[in-house]
Amino acid sequence: MTRISLGLVTLLALSSAVSIVNAHEGHDHAQQKFNIPGDEEYSANAPELQDFKATSIKAPFLEQFADNWTARWTASEATKETTAEGEVFSYVGQWNVEEPTVYPGMKGDKGLVAKSPAAHHAISASLPEVVDNKDKTLVVQYEVKAQTGLECGGAYMKLLTDSPEGIKFKEFSNDTPYTIMFGPDKCGGTNKVHFIFRHKNPITGVYEEKHLQSAPLAKLGSLTNLYTLIVKPDQTYEIKINGESASSGSLLEDFQPPVNPPKEIDDPTDSKPADWVETAQIPDPKATKPADWDEDAPARILDEKAVKPSDWLEDELAEIPDPDAVKPEDWDDEEDGDWVPVSVPNPKCESNGCGKWVRPYISNPAYKGKWSAPLIDNPEYKGVWAPRKIANPAFFEDLHPSNFEKIGAVGFEIWTMQKDILFDNIYIGHSVADAEALAAETWEIKHAAEKKQEELANPKPKSLEGLPSFKEDPVGFLVGHLREFIELAREDPMNAIHSRPMVSAVLAAIIGVTLGLGLILVGLLTAAPRAGTPRAASKAKKTDEVTADDQDNEVKPNAEGKSGSKDEAALRKRTTVVEETDE
Repeated sequence: MTRISLGLVTLLALSSAVSIVNAHEGHDHAQQKFNIPGDEEYSANAPELQDFKATSIKAPFLEQFADNWTARWTASEATKETTAEGEVFSYVGQWNVEEPTVYPGMKGDKGLVAKSPAAHHAISASLPEVVDNKDKTLVVQYEVKAQTGLECGGAYMKLLTDSPEGIKFKEFSNDTPYTIMFGPDKCGGTNKVHFIFRHKNPITGVYEEKHLQSAPLAKLGSLTNLYTLIVKPDQTYEIKINGESASSGSLLEDFQPPVNPPKEIDDPTDSKPADWVETAQIPDPKATKPADWDEDAPARILDEKAVKPSDWLEDELAEIPDPDAVKPEDWDDEEDGDWVPVSVPNPKCESNGCGKWVRPYISNPAYKGKWSAPLIDNPEYKGVWAPRKIANPAFFEDLHPSNFEKIGAVGFEIWTMQKDILFDNIYIGHSVADAEALAAETWEIKHAAEKKQEELANPKPKSLEGLPSFKEDPVGFLVGHLREFIELAREDPMNAIHSRPMVSAVLAAIIGVTLGLGLILVGLLTAAPRAGTPRAASKAKKTDEVTADDQDNEVKPNAEGKSGSKDEAALRKRTTVVEETDE
């Protein structure tokens, strides 16, 4: 029964979707073909890619991953220890420089690729010259292409702090000091573009990580995305994604913890006195319980003014056996017990109360409850205690945090569940114009080519041309996409699911809810047998003992003098006592 119900519910949901589409459109549509890379139609319409050309732009660091990249980049051989669990991870993720395999944007354009799924990756390169950003604008820009998507992993970049001892590239790990960490990170509830800079307290010598509080959402996918960070000597910053501003503000205001510590702090040696009173109100000690206060008075009493309605029918039952009920032909008295018709509401009680009338209860006007003294202001109250303030011995004021620690190297230290994350066209310098020019030579060209390839691989069918937006016509928008999904599914169901994931998800949700409601309905229908059915009667004949159902039941009225539903239910129970034959 359950399987049949589930199948019918599923077919009903799908047929309903088809009916909605056909009703909305009113006529047939030509079937669409879904193009994928490799198809003849796709190849015939694919954009012609430009050849990669190395840029002539100069910068303190500019990497396009041309030939001989291994001489500049060193993969880490370090281990990463998680002290809380005592686990040690090695940076075993493999790196390679290669052309993208998904939507290539230029011929011969290569990038640095994190090749291993579910692995820790670390790789770094020395800057030809140390970057000192004192009183300068800092620009950090690079491209990220998550070829297989990124559900859980990082794609951020670290600018490593220059050191007199030198940076140990083969030991590059999460513990390696960095000046700035910038870039996208996504996993679970985390989805942001990090901007973190390490800042040194000149008094204590302690470094703190300053995190951007309202970080913008990351943008990741099979198309190349461009991330740009600009920090100016006026202490302002701006984060751009694909050339558009995503976040901007002040280094002195938008980071946590703040760049500058407070001037005063709580005195760590101060403690609350033993006699300090923080209770603002207390029971009035002079108050006494009034002599007429009756704590034993009940909350409800019988309504002595209530009168039984003149049309009350004490000799009538609220429910009676259905006079139209007919004993089923396949009813077996020996197997199923004595047949008892189902009960129905007594028509005589539709406008009158039935059963024994009982005086209703009302609220007791004399009821006051348990007495307690009223509250008064506590004369000993001193307020909420707080430690006294003292001058912060670690206080300093840095009005130019944009003068970052000197940068000596760049690296990627990430963990990712997905593979084939590609990085390219890294710019670290001081010119916004040069960074924009590099983006025009690289990202703008290949992003346009990638977008065209994506459109060819996921063509918008002719049936959707002129489709209104969701805001203009929600019903027309949804029905149009649903119709197009069904047309694709008629030719290739799996192709329709993969190419139209949004519609697939909506349909799955609708079917899931429908199935859930179907299961609930089946459960309700099968869990409790109705009176008068073979199953109900067979259960009723299993005892010869007298039960509470065999005793007289009285109908108690409610406050309005009507019979209560709780007591009426008791009258519906009828148990047939059947003698069982000893075997």
